[in-house]
Amino acid sequence: MSADSAGQASYTSPSALASSFSLRKERGAIAAQACDTCRSRKQRCDEKRPKCSTCQKFRLECNYREPQPTKKDRTLVEILDRIKSLEGKIDSLGMRVEYPSSTTTAYGPPHQHESTLAPTSSILTTPPFHLPEPSSPTSGGDENYRYVSSVHQMLAWPAMQQLLAAVQPKVPNLDLSSIERDGPAAMLGLHPPVGQGLLVNTSLASLAILPAVNMPASTPLSISGPNWDTMMRLSKAYFDTFNLFFPILDRQSFESDMVPSAFNQGFSQNMASTIAFLVFALGEVALAASDGLPVHVHNGRSSGVKGGSKNEPPGLDYFNEARKRMGFNLTECSLENVQIFALTSIYYGTCFHTMDFWRMTTFASLACQALVVSNPGELSSPRADLIRRIFWHCSIMETSMNLELGLSLTGLDKLESVVGLPDFSASYSDVDYINNQESHCQEYLISQIVLRRLVVNFHGVLSQTSAFPLSGPTPTPFSPTTASGEMGVSRHMIHQLTLQLDQWRGMLPAQLRWQEDSPGAFPNAISETYIGIGGGDGGDSLYSSDPSSSTSSGISTSAQQQQVGGASSSGLAASAVPAAPLMFTTDLDAPPVRYSFGLDVQVALLRTRYYYTKYLVHRPFMYKALHFPDAVTHDDALGVAECLKASLKWPVAMSPTCTHKRLIPCNFFFTRNLFGILVLLHLSTTVPILIRIRSTLCGERFEMDAGETVGLYLDWLRDLHAMDDGTAGWHWDIVRAIYGLED
Repeated sequence: MSADSAGQASYTSPSALASSFSLRKERGAIAAQACDTCRSRKQRCDEKRPKCSTCQKFRLECNYREPQPTKKDRTLVEILDRIKSLEGKIDSLGMRVEYPSSTTTAYGPPHQHESTLAPTSSILTTPPFHLPEPSSPTSGGDENYRYVSSVHQMLAWPAMQQLLAAVQPKVPNLDLSSIERDGPAAMLGLHPPVGQGLLVNTSLASLAILPAVNMPASTPLSISGPNWDTMMRLSKAYFDTFNLFFPILDRQSFESDMVPSAFNQGFSQNMASTIAFLVFALGEVALAASDGLPVHVHNGRSSGVKGGSKNEPPGLDYFNEARKRMGFNLTECSLENVQIFALTSIYYGTCFHTMDFWRMTTFASLACQALVVSNPGELSSPRADLIRRIFWHCSIMETSMNLELGLSLTGLDKLESVVGLPDFSASYSDVDYINNQESHCQEYLISQIVLRRLVVNFHGVLSQTSAFPLSGPTPTPFSPTTASGEMGVSRHMIHQLTLQLDQWRGMLPAQLRWQEDSPGAFPNAISETYIGIGGGDGGDSLYSSDPSSSTSSGISTSAQQQQVGGASSSGLAASAVPAAPLMFTTDLDAPPVRYSFGLDVQVALLRTRYYYTKYLVHRPFMYKALHFPDAVTHDDALGVAECLKASLKWPVAMSPTCTHKRLIPCNFFFTRNLFGILVLLHLSTTVPILIRIRSTLCGERFEMDAGETVGLYLDWLRDLHAMDDGTAGWHWDIVRAIYGLED
């Protein structure tokens, strides 16, 4: 069943929709229970909050019992309980680190204070790769390590500057001096000015022009559309994808209140109408990401960006209607105000407008902060869990921009202990309950919140202990975080952080877990409702869930044929298929497999952020190997190997996820890091010490996996180059020159 027909079959009229929500089944914590008064009177309770109708009538105190936790609730509680123990270990790490002392290495003196590339001739004549272990610990760190969180900081390394200088004649717009001085500001400046990207003169044919500014916001507009079926089809597309990635809206309230109200009374200038148009815009994006035409084709391979064009993305008509109304709601201090900014940010992200995405993310964070500070009672209201969810969505998004661009945080992080973590205690509609159970979106959100906390703590520990020189150029807003130089990053510290990251992966629920060395494998526990039928124009929609299209093993026959791989540890029984099937593949020319509820995007995001964190934590070893090869120990070489292995085959760049790039949040973050990895992988084939580490410590499959990785990441940059001539084009021009590619 297609998304269109599914929407028409499921939603026939506003009255039928409203009645369907009133017939919720009793599901423990999912549906509210009768209050104590109605229990004692043995009568039906209408479950209104804060007081039911009976208690209001008789002026009685209305108390609801806490629902019994389900198995999933207990799983979430277990995850949350582990957070504090992990954070406690990280917080105390910087105060009790033991540092290895200076060691005699195979390459001479342990500390070479000039940060330059060593002559290659001395390295080529060294014996087979074997380095001594470090000796006894001492109180000092190793100044030969350097931690940076962003790619532009990494490009300022002398080794990187040397490489970029070599290719500069092939890249006319490459200004080496601006990389360290201006950082990402130079690349963000490549974007067109705000307002010149998306067309603004488009409008829905059925929507009238807005009335005068002084008209009350509650006055309805005289419009005739969109029609009911269209609204419900787009709503379903949004809630079956984006709202599972970012559960910031209540489906029950939206589809039973907002949509029927707009359908019956018309769209006004209020926040409900603005949210509705943003949902419809993102719904069109979701449908186009699955079934839209590719924006371009390269050598017979369709683009992973589908629907619309660079300046006219899918959903633009609805988005422009939302933009017309935003001015009436800019200063509201409410949950709806935060939702409007967050949804707008998400839409800009689907259009690859990084500056607009960042600005609206910042507005959402500031609005959320204002809501919590000015109205703390909302955290005890029935909408408290929605506030917590959108709080953490904003926090995750702004953290990504802070780590990669050095852009200032809004202060939202200071409210984490006040807001707390979402517990998904609200009541849900039957449709939302089923979607949540089958997509495991709650576990994915909680796991990403925990991982985000780990990344922030890792960044804090490594930044505070990075031994940068006390003298140097005047710092800029995009300069690396500097420290006092009293202690430096050490092998032991990085090892401890890696253990914390391993603990996070080990505590994941079974249905989210995967094998470390198989990033493309299915989760250890597979539900057949995840899997839609294989790719092709005749397949089911990305958003449908048809059990009949799946085999007993939970994967469709066509998917088995396309994605049977060599990983034997995906959690499937060995007897089910000849080899364990892979959820993600490096074959970008094969028809992509489709998954219900955008499951592949959720899985890819979680795993990619894990591998990114591991890669980031081990990158100081890469700096030392590039600039102080004579001081590299065996442990250092192992750290370089871990950094290289963690950079391979990120699921977000594999099929099927890369075939619907509009669904991937914060595309810029991944584009930047894939670019940085391509540069490092190239250096690992030209710098002798890295060549030796690749061949001796990275495993038998590394060369093949590295080759596939380069192909995946180059395709990612080439694909987005057509959509973003500025930032993505800058990255593409450089890697094209480094790898000697034709236009």
